[in-house]
Amino acid sequence: MPRGLARSLAAAMLVAAMALGACRDTGGEGKLFEVSGKIFIFNYRLARATYVVTLRPLQPMGEGQVVVASFQNPAGGDPIVVEQKVWPKLDKVSLESPALTCIVKNKPYAIAISIKGADGTVLQKIDTTLMSTEDQSILPDRPLVIDQLYTANPDLAGHPDGKLPGEPKPDCSKAG
Repeated sequence: MPRGLARSLAAAMLVAAMALGACRDTGGEGKLFEVSGKIFIFNYRLARATYVVTLRPLQPMGEGQVVVASFQNPAGGDPIVVEQKVWPKLDKVSLESPALTCIVKNKPYAIAISIKGADGTVLQKIDTTLMSTEDQSILPDRPLVIDQLYTANPDLAGHPDGKLPGEPKPDCSKAG
């Protein structure tokens, strides 16, 4: 390869690498957190389902910060709001909702997250959605165990699948 062509090719590659670096995402410059995980947890043993969202800090966390998550209520009605203090020495912030009802498979549910400073000022907002791969109906009607010793729930005697004939189901008529 002629020497001039090799230099031109090397210069072109250098310019392309610099341009690519300039266009690269800088890892959330100015952002405090990013969503590192989100899932519906279906706990068959306890007959409950919850949202779980994990945030990863992109910068050092400040003292007194709080994360507030507003989860769409699968049963309809007002959103479910969870507030979690940010502990600066931890490498993540995990948010878990209370028990849910009326989760529908393949339906996106909205989640709005606000990171607030010690003075209550909103420092960052994150909007995302979560879609379940399962339907709420997979859960038993009542918890399979009743204590920390995993004692079988006597209400489910003779019903190993956890389904009780005639058991009232959650009212999902307001679910959107």
